[in-house]
Amino acid sequence: MTQNVKLALVGCGAISPMHLRGIKSTDGRIVVTAAIDPVRANADKVARQTGAEVFSSLGEALERGEFEAVDILVPHHLHAELAEQAFTAGKHVLLEKPMGPTVEACERILAAARDAGTVFMVAENAQYWPEVVTAKTLIDEGQIGELVTASAVIHTPLVMAGSFYAGDKPWRFDNEIAGGGLTIDTGSHWIRPLRMWLGEIDEVIAATGRPLERMQGESLAKALFRFESGLFASFEALLADAVMAMQPFFRIQGSRGEIVIESDLGGRVKLFNHDHPGGEQIGEQAGYLASYGPQFVDFAAAILDGKIPDASAEYSLGELRTALAMYRSVHSRTWEKVWGQVQPSRS
Repeated sequence: MTQNVKLALVGCGAISPMHLRGIKSTDGRIVVTAAIDPVRANADKVARQTGAEVFSSLGEALERGEFEAVDILVPHHLHAELAEQAFTAGKHVLLEKPMGPTVEACERILAAARDAGTVFMVAENAQYWPEVVTAKTLIDEGQIGELVTASAVIHTPLVMAGSFYAGDKPWRFDNEIAGGGLTIDTGSHWIRPLRMWLGEIDEVIAATGRPLERMQGESLAKALFRFESGLFASFEALLADAVMAMQPFFRIQGSRGEIVIESDLGGRVKLFNHDHPGGEQIGEQAGYLASYGPQFVDFAAAILDGKIPDASAEYSLGELRTALAMYRSVHSRTWEKVWGQVQPSRS
């Protein structure tokens, strides 16, 4: 019986160090055996850390490499092509979010996954973010009573974004490649927790802007989400070439108290209720980056143990559909439904 999963890393760029860090948390249940990138220096760097064999393309690796799973870390417009190629070859797939830049691309990927019958997970690591999970537990325990509302805020100075926006023309600045701006990419990590806590989003109303002019898509987004439960939450995202003050990533208000997830790099959950009127830190500080380990542990368990992943690939459509509904709302200037809509033309 197989004791570990041989994995090909498809794309060895800016996000790969975080995935490699997560893979180490599996205690050898996942082993990187192929490093794939058209930029040889990127693949070589991963190979030096893992002992993986280097390939310039997934096609080449499928011909000569030894692996049963792939971790796809490439620009959004390439997701469908590479995922379909992997599924056709019978591989398990972990695919970076968003699943695809359009609903149509996602439907193609899901169909290929069903035909392959292998494990398919979308790498929305916020599902495993320790502070988010802690907040979910506190909510379920009734520590703040009945939920009333919540807010999610991600303000990122460009200088802190590092290699994700490196170079003269980062691919995330190109709508044809990314499918949109900040909302469809980084924003998903803040939308997923809201869905985990408040349930499914029914409709949205939004406004966007471009304070970072060299980014083709939105670098500023504000929205209200109405959930199927009738609750409301606010969402705000900003990427700017400026100095900004830190503020909480999340605030969740209930009938008896509030949960705050602070935005320092270590992360911190604070509970405010009648027992803790001044606020009590709950749990140890872990932080956003600590979410990658449990994600890979879940992926390994799905392949090796037959475990059902904590979130299905289909569930990840919620973040994409929310982003697309926000884009429609910017044009219609009214509430837009999240589900059952077709992506509009982006001309």
